[in-house]
Amino acid sequence: PHIAYHLFSGNADDVTERLDRGLVDFGVFIEPADLSKYDFIKLPVTDIWGVLMRKDCPLAARATIRPQDLLGLPLLASNQHLVKNEFSGWFGEGYEKLNIITTYNLLYNASIMVEEGMGYALCLDKIVRTSGGSPLCFRPLEPKLEVGLHIAWKKYQFFSKAAEKFLECLQREIADRREADSPAYQ
Repeated sequence: PHIAYHLFSGNADDVTERLDRGLVDFGVFIEPADLSKYDFIKLPVTDIWGVLMRKDCPLAARATIRPQDLLGLPLLASNQHLVKNEFSGWFGEGYEKLNIITTYNLLYNASIMVEEGMGYALCLDKIVRTSGGSPLCFRPLEPKLEVGLHIAWKKYQFFSKAAEKFLECLQREIADRREADSPAYQ
């Protein structure tokens, strides 16, 4: 109660810069991310990579997207270096043959391009609304490419009372969730 939050959206490079400059207390990072200079907690959730596309395109009829399905398609991809490495590992040989027409740092911007029929976005699930009247859909990659999430902060950080309480509550919630998910309690 009585705490106001300011949310900033950006890719790992943007969030890292803000953490380093002391402009934010915490950052949420999607694997892979270099967290060597931060303290962090692995969050008990994961996300999956896939393809954002128009519901009326032929690829939307598929339940999953395999590497060969992407050849020749105009692709929009994250501009983060570590993400490129992760995706090239999933794709395997021939990654350089992909037709990446643009890169993005925020999926929302790429989703507008996808909605206008400019291509297909390689992205994480549940960032852009694809339900209801949305003209977009998401299809997961096969084989599945799953990533974890971490919340990080500067090492030796002196927190405000509000940030300190936030971290305490987060740690307690994660511990309670792990305890509830433990086989000893089932």
